[in-house]
Amino acid sequence: MPAVCPSASPLGYSLVELVCVTAVIGTLSALTVPGALANLDDTRAMGAARYLSTRLQRARMEAVARSSDVALRFVPTPDGYAYGVYVDGNGNGVRTADIQRGIDQELMPLERLPGLFSGVDFGVLPGLPAVDSGSPPPGTDPIKLGSSNILTFTAIGTASPGSVYILGRRGAQYVIRVSGETGRTRVLKFDAGARRWNPL
Repeated sequence: MPAVCPSASPLGYSLVELVCVTAVIGTLSALTVPGALANLDDTRAMGAARYLSTRLQRARMEAVARSSDVALRFVPTPDGYAYGVYVDGNGNGVRTADIQRGIDQELMPLERLPGLFSGVDFGVLPGLPAVDSGSPPPGTDPIKLGSSNILTFTAIGTASPGSVYILGRRGAQYVIRVSGETGRTRVLKFDAGARRWNPL
């Protein structure tokens, strides 16, 4: 005959016991949910940074394969930045005026990061330090490509250098750095606790 716990009630659990168990579950959930959401935000922001880095490298390969400049153009919209990929049609580089006239052809239609990665967009945390010591901090503009918002890759694989900052809803901060000499990209993550950038 199976042993019966002497404290078990034949009528089941009391209301007080159920309230206590519910309170414990609620407390544990309140402690773990913010951490889980922060991890989810970081995962999405990292995914967006890696995705855009891959897009940039694909544009570089297109430029080499076509023996022509290929560029990503970042366009400010009321909801944030969108970007598209274009190829030089007349040998003078990818230019906004030539895109508008249809001379520089679209290779990839405009897309936005939030449409691919929920809660992630181009952005900069307030007071964010510079990636490299001695260089100025990014300020508030997440697209740092010199005087334009066009990032160009050439037929020999070089690029116009710059940085593109990606921000998650809960503060996960990443940057994609593009080297002018090689056209290669580097993804770094900002460690808010240590106040420093770490390469992935």
